[in-house]
Amino acid sequence: MRTRFAPSPTGPLHLGHAYSALIAYEKAQAEGGRFLLRIEDIDQSRARPAWEAQIYDDLAWLELDWQQPVMRQSDRMDAYRDALRALWEAGLLYPCTCRRRDILEAASAPQEGAPQLGPDGVIYPGTCRNLPRPAQMPMDTALRLDMAKAVQASVVFEETGPDHQGTITTTPAQFRDDIGDIVLARKDMGTSYHLAVTVDDAAQGITDVVRGADLFEATPIHVLLQRLLGLTTPRYHHHILIRDEAGKRLAKRDDARAIATYRDGGLNPADVRALVGL
Repeated sequence: MRTRFAPSPTGPLHLGHAYSALIAYEKAQAEGGRFLLRIEDIDQSRARPAWEAQIYDDLAWLELDWQQPVMRQSDRMDAYRDALRALWEAGLLYPCTCRRRDILEAASAPQEGAPQLGPDGVIYPGTCRNLPRPAQMPMDTALRLDMAKAVQASVVFEETGPDHQGTITTTPAQFRDDIGDIVLARKDMGTSYHLAVTVDDAAQGITDVVRGADLFEATPIHVLLQRLLGLTTPRYHHHILIRDEAGKRLAKRDDARAIATYRDGGLNPADVRALVGL
């Protein structure tokens, strides 16, 4: 078994991060497996070295250890470009020049009704899908997955989380209607979360993906990409989200619940475990 924790260095780790990291670590420990760490820093406009350094400090304080070296997404742009090129050559990608405002206006047009929401927000209405496609893959614009061409059969994965159990199936119609043509390369990043996480999980040999329930709806996308790229599909465990007293899920702006705040306040790792119900 190989599990991983994959935070972004864009703010302090909070109790929700501690919960996810501890579950992934203990799953690997229970099976005599390995726990890996990955720094998801493709958004270089928000990533900061100081936050990355604090990630290591917080996890070490929680008494976790991980396999070295740590994978950093900013070092792996060539791998993402190779995956994009394979999908482009298969005829599954097309360039998109739409702005967020364009997409919202097209999806909200009177004949369309209220815009539908998917894992990435408003489902793309297909504005650029049938435009002439250049012979070479462009590097200076967004690239979308043509979902109708990409999905020819249902996609399945195994889920062991508390809210969903067993085999999860997503049909071609669900991909088309509930997910849509997702972005796999953003103009300002050269990749996207969906592509990077899929390629990286395969590169690290992850057998069991442990992450929050907020990513459950995105999982069929990742399993589809695994199929298209010839990668192995791991098992998935989407755990509950740690929430505040009002029931709102924690975010990095919740500094009062940052691991470092509890540490500086005199708590120990056992206290943090108790706070998240472990």
